[in-house]
Amino acid sequence: MLLALLLQVATDFGLAIMGAGIGAGLVALGAGLGIGRIGGSAMESIARQPEAGGKIQTAMIIAAALIEGVALFGVVVCLLISFKG
Repeated sequence: MLLALLLQVATDFGLAIMGAGIGAGLVALGAGLGIGRIGGSAMESIARQPEAGGKIQTAMIIAAALIEGVALFGVVVCLLISFKG
């Protein structure tokens, strides 16, 4: 009985760490793809309309900062999950 309980706790701990690792990886992947898409679209927009470069750059920086904030929140949640186990 005690052995089964210890095995269950060890399994839950391992699954929590594995889930947190996968979650953190997905968060990093999503943030990288989002910022890459924003940067590419901004460069294309500036190339098409150079006189609007300042406004486009400002909007790009704000959007990238919001994506980084969400990514940081996701990584913190994953860390909390891994420490809970």
